[in-house]
Amino acid sequence: MFSLTGKVALITGGASGIGRAVAERYIEAGAIVCTGDVKPSDLAGLDEHYELDVSDEDNVYEVMSAVAKKHGNIQILVNNAGIVADENWFRIAKGTKENLEKIFSVNTYGVFFGMKHADQFVSPGGSIINTSSRAGTIGVPGNSQYSATKSAVDSLTRVAALEFGKKAIRVNAVCPSFFQTDMGGSDLGRDLAEALTPAGRLGQLSDLVGVYHFLASDESKYISGQTVNVDGGWSAGVSQQLYDSFVR
Repeated sequence: MFSLTGKVALITGGASGIGRAVAERYIEAGAIVCTGDVKPSDLAGLDEHYELDVSDEDNVYEVMSAVAKKHGNIQILVNNAGIVADENWFRIAKGTKENLEKIFSVNTYGVFFGMKHADQFVSPGGSIINTSSRAGTIGVPGNSQYSATKSAVDSLTRVAALEFGKKAIRVNAVCPSFFQTDMGGSDLGRDLAEALTPAGRLGQLSDLVGVYHFLASDESKYISGQTVNVDGGWSAGVSQQLYDSFVR
């Protein structure tokens, strides 16, 4: 069960963080793994790493085309590349058009472009997995622009699941909360995770990659259009530790 042997996977944002951890898991599970990123990758076991800016539609097409040409069509597409732009932690009143365009161009347009060209390069029976965020379903002050990009990813995921259904391509999103990465592992992220999640701790990448593995495998072949929270129980409600801090 859960073997990915022989499946061709392309992971955007695969040089670090969540993307790298997912690539490592897929390699262990037997997949043919290709990554794309604006940064180089030194991950052992990769079949290819491509320079990829997901905000550039032509670049997305070129990389997907190259992977499909070399290995046959893609069976697993992970649209994972994302950024927290420079002014993300500013209140709405301090936001800028330039920052909004920058963060949408990667976090949302990049996912859209990947799914658009999946119609040509992802095989029937394949799996598209979009990295969204818990921020897409719950507001955090100062996080409006990032949250908006991820809410859009959730919506795109649902619509794509409907449109790709006839080709038996499933489309799902994974919604992490705060994890130990360059993006999510700040002191603020750690403090919020400790206060808000029933788990009472920051998530580790080992807590997350199993969901990507499951959604890539044939065992999830009847699951599509879903957004899967991986958040230490945060979405269940008020954590016990937060509750106790107010109830004497």
